[in-house]
Amino acid sequence: MQLNINGQSRTSTADPRMPLLWVLRDELNLTGTKFGCGIAACGACTVHVGGQPVRSCVMPVSAVANQPIKTIESLGTAEKPHPLQAAWIAEQVPQCGYCQSGMLMAAAALLDKNPKPSDADIDAAMTNLCRCGTYQRVRAAVHRAAAQMKNGGAA
Repeated sequence: MQLNINGQSRTSTADPRMPLLWVLRDELNLTGTKFGCGIAACGACTVHVGGQPVRSCVMPVSAVANQPIKTIESLGTAEKPHPLQAAWIAEQVPQCGYCQSGMLMAAAALLDKNPKPSDADIDAAMTNLCRCGTYQRVRAAVHRAAAQMKNGGAA
């Protein structure tokens, strides 16, 4: 089946029932998306499908064929980080870092829809779990990135 991942057409020979997460990681070697719980509860596996954040650990790859899929690998680069990535560093969000790719993808989806979110908006959109408990820093980083993007700092 054909997949549109990070703006590139990719062919997958995986079983159509295989979760998108495993196609990304095991077949296409896009390992930035993490496995956390396997039941769509933690959000470590969050990617964008058609502009919407989805938990890839429970999404059959057949359900996303021919839809645009974006993974953490598409968010920014070391040379030109996305404003969220820069804000994550400035606010010292990551501790262990395991959940961060999913958190960043959820935050990017939020800012795509709501360029000036309130704390309540952030809390409602960011349902990802972080065992390190950096939720206050996540809020601060989302606000910082929103301000930078408003001032023309979008990637």
